[in-house]
Amino acid sequence: MNFTRWSARLPGTQRRAAARTEQTIPATPRADGSVPAARAERRSDRSSPLPADGSGIDELPAREVLDRIPALVALVHGADHRLAHVNDAYVAAFGPRPIGEPARVALPELAELGLLPLLDQVLRSAKPRTVKSRKAPGGRSYTFTCTPVTLPLDGSAAGPEAGGGVLVFAADVTDHAEAAERLRASERAQRETAVTLQKSLLPQELEQPDDLRIAATYQPGGTEAAVGGDWYDVITLGGGRTALVIGDVMGRGVRAAAVMGQLRTAVRAYARLDLPPHEVLQLLDGLASEIDASQIATCVYAVHDPNEGSLVYSSAGHLPILVRDENGVIHRAEEPTGPPLGTGGWLHTSGSVPLGPGSTAVLYTDGLVERRSEDIDEGVASLERALAGATGTPQVVCDRLIRALGVTADHDDDVAVLVLQHPARTGPDADLFRNAALELLGGVEAAPRARAFATGVLASWRFSPELHDLGVLAASELVANSLQHGTPPMRLRLRRTDRRLIIEVTDGDDHLPRRRRAEPADEAGRGIAIVATIASNWGCRRTPGGGKAVWCEFALPR
Repeated sequence: MNFTRWSARLPGTQRRAAARTEQTIPATPRADGSVPAARAERRSDRSSPLPADGSGIDELPAREVLDRIPALVALVHGADHRLAHVNDAYVAAFGPRPIGEPARVALPELAELGLLPLLDQVLRSAKPRTVKSRKAPGGRSYTFTCTPVTLPLDGSAAGPEAGGGVLVFAADVTDHAEAAERLRASERAQRETAVTLQKSLLPQELEQPDDLRIAATYQPGGTEAAVGGDWYDVITLGGGRTALVIGDVMGRGVRAAAVMGQLRTAVRAYARLDLPPHEVLQLLDGLASEIDASQIATCVYAVHDPNEGSLVYSSAGHLPILVRDENGVIHRAEEPTGPPLGTGGWLHTSGSVPLGPGSTAVLYTDGLVERRSEDIDEGVASLERALAGATGTPQVVCDRLIRALGVTADHDDDVAVLVLQHPARTGPDADLFRNAALELLGGVEAAPRARAFATGVLASWRFSPELHDLGVLAASELVANSLQHGTPPMRLRLRRTDRRLIIEVTDGDDHLPRRRRAEPADEAGRGIAIVATIASNWGCRRTPGGGKAVWCEFALPR
């Protein structure tokens, strides 16, 4: 190689031309008395910088070119990389170095940086190697380039030291390294802020219904600042029913998290209306278009009713709910599924999947099952296999599913998982959960039968006299309201859990009652007001097959 032409154009030779202090390094003779390529003479004008246009370079000896380079240069030769030459910049950075000694002795800074094996590679392969931004002793950072050369460099006759050598060139990149570290620190701070925002928009503590055990896990993806818009929620609707929702706003960053927060707030508001799942998604679809027409979100909204033993759901472009029944069989709730939220022009519909005692259901986002190297259906199938063998509490199931699907801290997508179990209760625990129902046949004569039924059932459940009397009064008022304003078929249902007594009356009329102030002269309009006064909570909703249900509940003493 034409070393003199190449060396004049080493990185840094035309960027920096700072003057250097003259230092003379005494040569350390080798055992045989020779000093290979030692710097025995110094030109009086060697401190002058290299011409910016490169003129006159070809007339200079190679070692003098190296001395004028502002970057750090060391030249080693032989199998043990004995030091043949270091330039003034290297001496200024690390101090004098003994010529003729092996690199492990003469250049300890290279050994500390782990570059000695790199010298071996360059010598064997005769190909240059580069390592970027290594922090050397003293706190400065350098990018090291090791290039094979042929000795001697001055054109003299080859001596015993002739042969292969390595030129070590170190460009000072401290400013770049510090800037990069500041950038990384800023990105870490931004990511922490974004993750904090994301997690603050998720429920800090999941509601725990009477009949379900629920756990959820959220894991932000990757190490960059742009978190995603995955979210979930659990909403108790009253009357023993529970709404469960999970969604994913497409895109990343604070904007996606902000849209997610608005959708989650809207879902909680719509859930209080106790609407069917498809109507909730219909409202969300319109809201998503108003929030940001460019943002697309998928969502599943499901309602669990312990009286029905099923999970009624509606899906807007989201992945299917998976249910493992009491026998270990996996069911995939695939239909019906509409387009994502924000697309508009679609009428969502509801479906149902059985969720009896002993069943476990999993709602999840695509980060759990989607991989770039395989079809998403294969990921869902892998999740089914993992769910089939995942037992334990809901939190244990969450952790096992994440591990089984290979989700780690550096996973490139956000992951949200919501696991719910409907436990099968036996023994004394089962005595805390009771149901009783009465069909209200006939006309006004059904009222005394309903009162007598409620009296007997509540007495058999051994409630306190005060709670017994309040329960009978509430049942009587709800039945009277249904007989006066509703249509057949009518039914009274009493239900107790370990935490509350629930009284519900259904009929065939879909007109929902409302609480109003009755005037002193009014003969009606006081029933709902009485129920709202004596009960812990009350509400009403339309039933899927037509008609309505009016309910109230009393909290049991702890």
